[in-house]
Amino acid sequence: MVDSKTDAVVDTAWLADHLGAPDVRMVDASYYLPNEGLNGREEYEAHHIPGAVFFDIDEIADGTSPLPHMLPPPEKFSSRVRKLGLGDGVRIVVYDQRGLFSAARVWWTFRAFGHGDVVVLDGGLPKWLAEGRPVEDGAVSPDERHFTARMNSLMVRDKAQLTANLSSGREQVLDARSRGRFEGRDPEPRESLRSGHIPGSLNLPYTDLLDRQTQTLLRPEALAARFAAAGIDMARPVVTTCGSGVTAAILALGLHMVGHKDVAVYDGSWAEWGLPGDTPVATGAEG
Repeated sequence: MVDSKTDAVVDTAWLADHLGAPDVRMVDASYYLPNEGLNGREEYEAHHIPGAVFFDIDEIADGTSPLPHMLPPPEKFSSRVRKLGLGDGVRIVVYDQRGLFSAARVWWTFRAFGHGDVVVLDGGLPKWLAEGRPVEDGAVSPDERHFTARMNSLMVRDKAQLTANLSSGREQVLDARSRGRFEGRDPEPRESLRSGHIPGSLNLPYTDLLDRQTQTLLRPEALAARFAAAGIDMARPVVTTCGSGVTAAILALGLHMVGHKDVAVYDGSWAEWGLPGDTPVATGAEG
């Protein structure tokens, strides 16, 4: 059964009505891949939704890990978001500059650290701008707000757990990368990574969950159809993966919207699994 109600997404009209509310905070979570030549913070400072702060995925991360933007320790996360004025008792609205690309990663991150009142702005900044809504430039300096981090490890998977799943098959693994990258036909945007996918995994490019014109999420009924076509059994747990744990969160968001309760993100994703080493790699269209 598909539930058309969701606590994970709001539209631009809702945000416009609540823009000045004391218990609502906006977050620009824009991120660009290394080969794109754009900087999320610079784009944010050029124009953003009034009052929005910038969440730097690469900085609010585990600085001791060689992998990109891995989840930080709880104390670092609390310290950083407190300085952004994000904390207990507020609804956090996350958006990005593409429509939906990296906002879902920050939505998932807040939930992983125990803050459930967080939503994604459907269509993001492009839809906001297309509707002629206001923006501002520069940076925002908010008052600090207390944040209580309560890590939910059930929402996160690591390489050891994915390796164990190769033999157990307990969890379905769903890859958000393009079919060319999943099948090993197209190169990875990060150098030195092997091409292909985790053996036994399924493929559902994150772009298949979006309306191609508006970059808004499809309705829950259409999302459910996409997951079914990808081979996902809604009665079994799912681990989502992608290039570096960013667009995997879009699949997690989509699964949340259709009522799936047992979903985790492989934080290291292909940036870890695809490194030279002994992790097995499959190619071609088959899982």
